[in-house]
Amino acid sequence: MRNRPLVLTTESARHPFRQRLPAHVLRVVEDGPARLKRVRDDDSDWKLFGLSFAAFFTAFYSFIF
Repeated sequence: MRNRPLVLTTESARHPFRQRLPAHVLRVVEDGPARLKRVRDDDSDWKLFGLSFAAFFTAFYSFIF
């Protein structure tokens, strides 16, 4: 017989696996400094586009010559 720790199910978690998890695992904690770290750089899309374009151009150019 298996001995399992007592875990109360969470009604808001709909999946059976998530219902078996303890409440502290599902709790979302937002600290003040953690929210400030999520400031998104506005030019990150342009940087990704430039990097992707350069990589594609380099690969395509190397296959031609």
